[in-house]
Amino acid sequence: MMATTDTSGSQGGARGNPRGRPTPPGPTAPGRSVRLRGGLDVATLVGLAAAAGVILVAITAGGSLRAFVDPPSMMIVLGGTLAVTTASFSLGDVAVAWRNAAAVLIHQTLDPKGVARQVLLLAEAARRAGPETLKNVLPELRSEPFLHRCVTLITEGLPPDVIERMLTGEVEASAGGHGKSAGVLRRASEVAPAMGLIGTLVGLVQMLGSLNDPSAIGPAMALALLTTFYGAVLGNVVLAPLAAKVERAAEDDALVKTLYTIGAVSIARQENPRRLEMLLNAVLPPGKRIQYFDREAPSVGA
Repeated sequence: MMATTDTSGSQGGARGNPRGRPTPPGPTAPGRSVRLRGGLDVATLVGLAAAAGVILVAITAGGSLRAFVDPPSMMIVLGGTLAVTTASFSLGDVAVAWRNAAAVLIHQTLDPKGVARQVLLLAEAARRAGPETLKNVLPELRSEPFLHRCVTLITEGLPPDVIERMLTGEVEASAGGHGKSAGVLRRASEVAPAMGLIGTLVGLVQMLGSLNDPSAIGPAMALALLTTFYGAVLGNVVLAPLAAKVERAAEDDALVKTLYTIGAVSIARQENPRRLEMLLNAVLPPGKRIQYFDREAPSVGA
């Protein structure tokens, strides 16, 4: 008789708690996406467009736009900047840097507060039913490869120290790659004005060698002045801001991966989720810190 009572009680809990008590969210809740920010980077596009607009207005207000178009000057600045930058690094580094520079124009990042909440949901689900229950949410995490890897390591039962060492190494490697890309762009922003100066010297030499030919003075003077102009614009208006953006994107990516790493190690150690919240807030910027258990957790089970 007692066995029958126990069985019916467990079945009643499995069927959804028929007595009307709120049922806590299942283990699939933590798998919901937290990709809250993304799309075109408006700040970068607006900034570059505004800078180009100011330059164009200054050009057209005082003369013709065609006077500022000189293919030899462009060749010296663009080709020279690419060549010297490649010589400073490698073809692979330069290719990755340009790919990362293009990626910041369509920068997608995870909101740190949303990431922290998701980590706490995972921790609560693991504490209720054990870390192995997180296998149920793995299919929902494929859009976030690093988090998917964290949860996979947890469900495989690896020791917490091993998980921490593996994930920390991956975070450092990723940060190093982004740092190298930013370094490539920084180097290019330094080389571009220098190539402009070299083009100016070339133009001046040509001009001084053609003083007896008035028809050659104009093109030589244009080469001398426009290369400096192109180099300054390319280095300070385009490459330097892109380098700063790549560095910022790397910092955002490192923060998100650090939050996931802290959560994975804490879950593997089966620590109290409230302690995990404290660890996450120690890493989050002041404006991004959460009060999950004081404000949000009661409403989750309501």
